[in-house]
Amino acid sequence: MLDNMPRGTICIEDLEIGMTRGLSKQITDRDIALFAEVSTDHNPVHLDDAYAQDTIFEGRIAHGMLTAGLISAVIGEQLPGHGTVYLGQSLRFLAPVRPGDRVEAVVTVTAIDHAKRRVTLETHCSVGKTVVLKGEALVLAPSRKFD
Repeated sequence: MLDNMPRGTICIEDLEIGMTRGLSKQITDRDIALFAEVSTDHNPVHLDDAYAQDTIFEGRIAHGMLTAGLISAVIGEQLPGHGTVYLGQSLRFLAPVRPGDRVEAVVTVTAIDHAKRRVTLETHCSVGKTVVLKGEALVLAPSRKFD
């Protein structure tokens, strides 16, 4: 299991291709209910057992964007960390996340543009050996230099 890593900031001057950070979180019924409240997405596939049982998922699933939010947590808290600004994110949802699943979110540096302070990150989430989400993020990384 992936251990949650230290929070803080890694400035662009210290980033290297291949650096990886991640976190692990069990998705609870409370997480799903709170996300529904905040997002106003009350789709019954997330909240109603009877309804969800009759869907292709044969049971309730977490919101895809709740899972994607774990990637945001890694980027904003660990890699690059505090001061990072999201510029873009692609996402492909590959499998459902269910209440009780432990999701591991991992972010890896794949490209660095020092002149523009932009960093490209491979992003993915998995439950056990199943990749449930894949994507790529582009962020503006913090810097020690004052522009």
